[in-house]
Amino acid sequence: MQVQDVVAIVTGGASGLGEATVRRIVAGGGKAVILDVQEKRAHALVEELGDAVRFALTDVAYADDVQAAIQTAMDAFGKINVAVNCAGIAVAQKVRSKRGLHSLTDFEKVLRVNLTGTFNVIRLASEAMCTNEADQDGQRGVIINTASVAAFDGQIGQAAYSASKGGVVGMTLPIARELAEIGVRVMTIAPGLIHTPLFATLPEAAKTSLGEMTPFPKRLGEPSEYAHLVTAIIENTMLNGEVIRLDGAIRMQPK
Repeated sequence: MQVQDVVAIVTGGASGLGEATVRRIVAGGGKAVILDVQEKRAHALVEELGDAVRFALTDVAYADDVQAAIQTAMDAFGKINVAVNCAGIAVAQKVRSKRGLHSLTDFEKVLRVNLTGTFNVIRLASEAMCTNEADQDGQRGVIINTASVAAFDGQIGQAAYSASKGGVVGMTLPIARELAEIGVRVMTIAPGLIHTPLFATLPEAAKTSLGEMTPFPKRLGEPSEYAHLVTAIIENTMLNGEVIRLDGAIRMQPK
């Protein structure tokens, strides 16, 4: 599949990794629908990028929201053949600390968005893709999820986040095996330290220090590098059922 043939739904598409993905798809001649709760940022992006982009206000954990977003894509562009799951949240809490026990509500909220939300998009997107006309390889679509190096190297205070991202890693292969029957590939990217809005509020010295933790290159990754990998996955049909670390060889320490 070439980028100019892409009609993608991108969760978390109004900022960070998702925004970079939307920009790269559109720059390559494709089309995208932004699924996000950040209305102001999403509308600004649509205004900037023009007719190749639409926005659907979406909580990824709600079936009706995601189904409505897919319908937005169908109405505007006639199909979807790519889904990129970038929506995610994080909390930093120890299981036990001076402030008390880890909030069960916060733990469930992180899993609801990061894991349940990703699965919800996968199941609904794959249903929409199964009616696409297959290409010469029998391919009808591509689903790309976002995990994290925290799935493998979770730090103290990341129990909820690591659990949610570990779940995304764990379901990649079984879903890829299942959806192979309809010609839909499933891949996951596990980013390391990426310069997303989460890092934008940090002082420059702090960002430099974090970047130097990466063996090479000694800097924070850029969202555009994530988006580059997304398009490489889209274009390379043999990539399926795998998790790719995008991390400059970093292995996170306990804290």
